[in-house]
Amino acid sequence: MSDIAVPQTPALTAKDFATDQEVRWCPGCGDYSILAQVQKVMPTLGIPKENFVIISGIGCSSRFPYYMNTFGMHSIHGRATAIASGLKASRPDLSVWIVTGDGDSLSIGGNHTIHLLRRNFDVNVLLFNNQIYGLTKGQYSPTSEANKVTKSTPMGSLDHPFNPLALAMGADATFIGRSMDRDPKHLQYMLTRAHKHHGASFLEIYQNCNIFNDGAFEIFTEKGTKLDQGLFLEQGQPLLFGANKEKGIRLDGYKPQMVNLADGFSADDLWIHDEDDFYKAQMLVRFFDDPREENHLPRPFGVFYATERPTYEDEMALQLEEAQAVRGFGNLDKLLEGKETWIIE
Repeated sequence: MSDIAVPQTPALTAKDFATDQEVRWCPGCGDYSILAQVQKVMPTLGIPKENFVIISGIGCSSRFPYYMNTFGMHSIHGRATAIASGLKASRPDLSVWIVTGDGDSLSIGGNHTIHLLRRNFDVNVLLFNNQIYGLTKGQYSPTSEANKVTKSTPMGSLDHPFNPLALAMGADATFIGRSMDRDPKHLQYMLTRAHKHHGASFLEIYQNCNIFNDGAFEIFTEKGTKLDQGLFLEQGQPLLFGANKEKGIRLDGYKPQMVNLADGFSADDLWIHDEDDFYKAQMLVRFFDDPREENHLPRPFGVFYATERPTYEDEMALQLEEAQAVRGFGNLDKLLEGKETWIIE
C-alpha cells in the first residue's frame, strides 16, 4: 500500500494578516508601525489565523480590527476589555488581543481595565499611549503631562497624569511591559513575549501622534538620545544604559541610584533585573521622571514584571467541572428560584 501524501498547510506571512481596507490613519502616525509589527509577529506564533481575535474600543488605535485579516470587533468606548473577557470565558481556545488607547482604556474604560487585569484572563492588552486624544482632535488625555496646553486646556492641564504601568501593578497584573512604535525589533520581541505569557499581558506602547502631540517621546526614540534616556531591561542582566553602557542603576538601600562606571563602579555593583521580583518591579514602574529634569532616571523598556497566577477562565472551568461532578448538571429554574421561597395565600 503506497503512502498517501498529506497536503501541507502553507506557512502564513504578514500579507495573510492584511486586509483590503484603506488604512485611515494620518500619514506618519505611529499606528502604522505597530500594525506592521503585529502583522509580522502573528504568523510566527503557530496559531491558525481563524483563532486570532482582535477587539478594540473607540479611538484612532481602535480602527485596528479593520486592518487585520482576523476575526475581530470594533466595540464600545472603554469596554473592549469587558467584551474580550466574555469571549475568552466562552472560547478559551482563542488568542484574544485588545487594542486600546490611553483615553479609551484609562478614562472611560479605566474601571474595566483594572478588573480585567486582576481577574487575569489570558488576553493581550496593547495600550497605544500617545498622551493625547487624537480622534477627537487634540484634547488632553489621562496620560498627558501636567500643564499640557491643548484645545481643551488652553492655560494648561491641572490634572496629574496616570502612570499606566504603576496602575497595572496596583491591579496585580501578571505581565507588565513597555515598548515603542519606532523600535520595530523591540516591539516584535515584546509582542511575542506578551503572547507567550499565560495570563493577562499589559503592554504599553509609546505611539507618536504627529498631528496633535508630535515628538512626545522623541527623547526615547531618536538615535541621539535613545541610549542615554532609555533603559532596556534584560532578564538576569545588570541595569546598564548609555551609548557605551557606561552608566547603571544600583540600589542604595531601597533607593535607586544612577552611577557612572568610570567612577569606580562595576556591573557587579548594579541592580540585576529579575522579572519575577514584585518589589523591584514596583520601583521600576516608578522610573517615570520628567526627562527635562536634572538627574532624572532613565525610562525603562522591556518586561518589568512577569509571574504566574491561575487565569480566570481556567478557574472557571475547574469550578464548572466540580459543580457537575458533585451536584450533577445545573438546573436553571432552581437557580433562579433560589433557596428562599414564600407562598402567599
